[in-house]
Amino acid sequence: MSRGIFQRLQLVWVFALAASLTYADELPTASPEVEGVSTDRLARLHTLAEQYVNQGKVAGIVTLVNRGGQLIFKDTVGSRSISDKTPLKESDLFRIYSMTKPITAVAAMQLYEQGHFHMNDPITRWLPELTSLEVLNADGTRVPADAAPTMQQLLSHTAGFSYGFDPRDPVDRAYQEADLWAAKDLDEFVNRVATLPLKFQPGTNWHYSIAVDLTGLIVQRISGQRFDEYLAEHLFEPLDMVDTFFAVPEEKAHRFLPNHRWERTAGKVIVIDGLIPELGGRSSSRAMADFSDVGLFSGGGGLVSTARDYMRFAEMLRAGGRLGDQRILGEKTLKYMTKNHLPATTGAVGLGESPLASRFKGFGFGLGFGLIEDPVRNGSLSSQGTFMWGGAAGTIFWVDPIEDLTVVSLIQLMASPWPLREDLRVAMYQALEASNE
Repeated sequence: MSRGIFQRLQLVWVFALAASLTYADELPTASPEVEGVSTDRLARLHTLAEQYVNQGKVAGIVTLVNRGGQLIFKDTVGSRSISDKTPLKESDLFRIYSMTKPITAVAAMQLYEQGHFHMNDPITRWLPELTSLEVLNADGTRVPADAAPTMQQLLSHTAGFSYGFDPRDPVDRAYQEADLWAAKDLDEFVNRVATLPLKFQPGTNWHYSIAVDLTGLIVQRISGQRFDEYLAEHLFEPLDMVDTFFAVPEEKAHRFLPNHRWERTAGKVIVIDGLIPELGGRSSSRAMADFSDVGLFSGGGGLVSTARDYMRFAEMLRAGGRLGDQRILGEKTLKYMTKNHLPATTGAVGLGESPLASRFKGFGFGLGFGLIEDPVRNGSLSSQGTFMWGGAAGTIFWVDPIEDLTVVSLIQLMASPWPLREDLRVAMYQALEASNE
């Protein structure tokens, strides 16, 4: 063999190897039966999606199912919008809203692993703007907080902050008047938060809140990197999440889906533009409304992503903090995050507004994730120890460690009156031929 031919063969082999490595980076696929799932019964997920679309309940649904690290189901049903019948694509971009929260929590816990903070550290170590927090009492008086919220309380929504969703609540009304989502960046955001009262003394109740947005600022200040840049370098790039960002690049804008909401008075789904009232925004708000020119990087709800990208993040979680040769988080750290932290942070199980109380029986909360503690009490077909979260536009993911299962399902519908998430769980779990429980 001549030297020239040998060199050309070497080049062909190198390019073929490079192509195979690029392909290998994608999650492998397998027949459902290989992973103990019935193909025929799994098709009920597709039937369910078709029913929702055909009945006008949603424009389109993308669902991915992964068991044991193998993609066993990929399904795209419907169109881009109720008013645009262009077929929906798996690569289309979705507002994932609060599914940003687990990503932010993982970023924070990377810094925890590096020794930058302990769970009982006060958040004022990095957010001195919040040194003089006060609590609003039932009689309308303000009293100083007994202590600064801790990192564990911040990460578990027990720090006393709110979101501004309820116009009947005096604390939430103050949040709305502060117009937090009009802040130009996270530094201005925390300055606005500093003027607001807490709903309760830190560590006494659970209440869904802006805590994860403050966590994003702490990540920024500890790391010395802008929050979006930190996520890009330490999560999105190593996980090859090429379509996850706060600001949608101009060249990808054609893939960004319209948003919708259920309009109760009209009795139908309508297309909406900008920030909707359910997110506590006002007409001047830009965060989570303008996805092209973003300055306030909301760690609680600002990201846009695809089903493929979020499955890569979720698969990293299922696999114990690793995706391929990329170690994102230690396995023990992840197990710590997905334990129920509410008894530790509130002092008693089921206290006050804990998710373990009447509305959320059998449910707990870890560091960035909701947890199924007792499927029977929770009234859902699932497994103990399943961790998950969803977004305001109807998106959902969950990781079931017992069944070695990960599901990502994305829609774009605010204020949905339908139990799609529960329907998805039933359609998924009834397809298991081999349960590990």
